[in-house]
Amino acid sequence: MQKTALQIIKTLKAAGHEAYLAGGCVRDILMKRDPTDYDIATSAKPEEIEKLLEKTIPIGKQFGVILALQNGFQFEIATFRSDSGYSDGRRPDAVLFTSPKEDAKRRDFTINALFYDTEEKKVIDFVKGQKDLKAKVIDFVGDPEERIKEDHLRLIRAIRFKNALGFQYHPETYKAICKYSHLIKKVSPERLGQELNKIMTAPCDKAAAFEDMFDSGVLQHILPEIARMKGVAQPYEYHQEGDVFAHTMAALRSLGAKKVHNEVAWAVLLHDVGKPDTFKIAERIRFDGHVEKSAELAQEILKRLRFSGQKRDQITWLVAHHMLLVPLLEMPLGRQRHWLLHPWFEDLLQVHKADAEGSLPVDLELYHKVKNLLEETKQKLPQLPPKLIAGDELIKKFKLKEGKEVGRLLDLLHYAQLEERVNNKKQAWEFLEEHLKPEILR
Repeated sequence: MQKTALQIIKTLKAAGHEAYLAGGCVRDILMKRDPTDYDIATSAKPEEIEKLLEKTIPIGKQFGVILALQNGFQFEIATFRSDSGYSDGRRPDAVLFTSPKEDAKRRDFTINALFYDTEEKKVIDFVKGQKDLKAKVIDFVGDPEERIKEDHLRLIRAIRFKNALGFQYHPETYKAICKYSHLIKKVSPERLGQELNKIMTAPCDKAAAFEDMFDSGVLQHILPEIARMKGVAQPYEYHQEGDVFAHTMAALRSLGAKKVHNEVAWAVLLHDVGKPDTFKIAERIRFDGHVEKSAELAQEILKRLRFSGQKRDQITWLVAHHMLLVPLLEMPLGRQRHWLLHPWFEDLLQVHKADAEGSLPVDLELYHKVKNLLEETKQKLPQLPPKLIAGDELIKKFKLKEGKEVGRLLDLLHYAQLEERVNNKKQAWEFLEEHLKPEILR
């Protein structure tokens, strides 16, 4: 990818234009990290870029941004520009094509406003970005308040970069985030969801990011359901780590800096979101029905953030079943294997482990038992057995009415297959006939 980016820069320069690597890739190179993408800034106008490169997409041509496709990679190429006003808190009202210096001044953070001259092999820094990079500080370019007013999403972006890079905030930057935290409400749900997903998938301390959001006031505006967990007491004998918020942050932190499935991270964040609504004190503090309430709220939150239906369903399933491991070992073999071979069960096991590690005292005995059982089960049955008989076949064969009885019989057959008592269609029909209730026949 880097070689291709250099080829594009050579093409632009050969045509008489300035062209540099820009933004995050320069920051990552200076930090000796592998960039995930390479952005290019140039004096060439969008129309000139389109003429010079074979395959381009005008993703933001009115703002001077062209997407170039080359050697199987994608590159954002932006014309040096300055912006005049952001009345909608997201997009510039007008764009003026200008110089590298003016372009650097309109970017978000100093560490993201660096250019790199690939021919001279030198960093071009108009905004003390290298100084902040060395000090490990997140600071807005110029006036922090102005940068936030231009694009309100920068409130969360500052928090994400600070935690993803392991940096600290410049005092003026943090002060501005706290002062204008309410502006995050004006950001579209899609953009919020995308930025939160970047936090969830980044190899960083995700809990620290959410704690920063709470402390700055941002969380209360975008995920009030999570903020409400603060101060909700838990039974001390099971949760010596503290309230529901403290437990959730500890569970999220237990995922570590390694990458995990996005769905797992979200399920860990949301697994106890229903506890504030189900809190009561009986013989001890109880949260009866919190699993169902958590799944309901998780679905609402994910829908609000415009998650896809498939992703919503998977995360909600993980939340709704996060207590499943408790009764699992006592289940009949067929039902037990039904859950163990579920395509999302390994993710569920990760959610359970995070939940256990986020609780004091930590008890991983059940996790290890189920993990061993899962490995044994997968050796015997690598996957769920194929469906031998469909519902319409069953209805036709025994002249049944559609309803719960058909589902019951198919479930019994499925469990019998998992117990390896039924292995073919002939055995399946014999099994169903044996378990048929005469009173439900027509």
